[in-house]
Amino acid sequence: MKLFSKKQKPKVLLAMSGGVDSSVAALLLKKKGYDVYGAFMKNWSDTKNKITGECAWVEERNHAIKIATKLEIPFVTLDFEKEYKKLVVDEMFKKYRIGITPNPDIDCNEKIKFPLLIKAAKKAGIDLIATGHYARIKKKGKRFELHRSKDESKDQSYFLYRQGQEDLSHTIFPVGNLTKKKIREIARKNQFQNADKKGTTGICFIGKINLKDFLSKKIKKKKGKIVDPDGKVIGVHDGIYFYTIGQRLGPRYGFEVERKTPTTKKMSKWYVAKKDAKTNVLVAAPEGHPILYRKKIIVKTLHLIDETKFEFLKHKKVFSRIRQVGELIPSTMTLQKNQIIIELEKGITGVSEGQAIVLYNKTKCLGGGVISF
Repeated sequence: MKLFSKKQKPKVLLAMSGGVDSSVAALLLKKKGYDVYGAFMKNWSDTKNKITGECAWVEERNHAIKIATKLEIPFVTLDFEKEYKKLVVDEMFKKYRIGITPNPDIDCNEKIKFPLLIKAAKKAGIDLIATGHYARIKKKGKRFELHRSKDESKDQSYFLYRQGQEDLSHTIFPVGNLTKKKIREIARKNQFQNADKKGTTGICFIGKINLKDFLSKKIKKKKGKIVDPDGKVIGVHDGIYFYTIGQRLGPRYGFEVERKTPTTKKMSKWYVAKKDAKTNVLVAAPEGHPILYRKKIIVKTLHLIDETKFEFLKHKKVFSRIRQVGELIPSTMTLQKNQIIIELEKGITGVSEGQAIVLYNKTKCLGGGVISF
């Protein structure tokens, strides 16, 4: 017995990136009875394939077209490059200029992927969208919850914490209950040409790049001092905007620093501990130094997925994550002088101002905000 009759098939616009996840998502949606339409989003055309010299997006779209053709899915290309450059890339440069480390993948989901895909779907008379994200949506009454995916090693709820009720009510995540291993098995079984294709890395739609070179196109170099925790000058950098908290220092990473100091007495791995935008000074410290660890985080620009602020503050005990698949750290949440303060159970390294802290209750993503000190 078919789930839907031909006339009743619900339509869904699926974002097809050319990768295996969205390809399997297309197959799963068809098997569940959806009338699937594929959409490739062209958001960035500057990245080239080093071997062919061809724009990376053309190659990715060709992968998507082959899968759409195989599954007999109508296919369209949506050009959002102008919006992506303005709302994501330009904003990223602005934040780096003032010494803040942004998360363009989160901005992309909030400002480009979901709102523009939903808008394109509605224009075509389609009420639902779908993506290959590793996350799950659960409906509780009239509200929608965002949960971590079954495959914790691939979970992408961190990047989705700014999605709201309207977004989630129109969205399906077909692969959220599957592991990456299972997805590849399904792709091989169905003879998808991208079954073993490596996943994309780096910045959303831009890919893996040398961030310093990328930023240097718009931000001029400005030499400054690198000091140790005692204030002694141990090296020179070419602009704090190019570096982030927790970044490794040393010749291999473009730094010439004197890593043996009276404080450390021996050579060791050194990392960026602090950045001072006003003085253009980087503070560096050897591995294990207390200055590298942070327990207290101020949450700015709080976004809640399905709770009011009053309900949210009742949680007190939450799990915090500051990287996509970083450790879920037991934390205590308090409200102090109208600021939400997260106290981590243990100090961690690599906490950068401007990055996201995402909060969970078990598998449920409560929301999150921007890290501040």
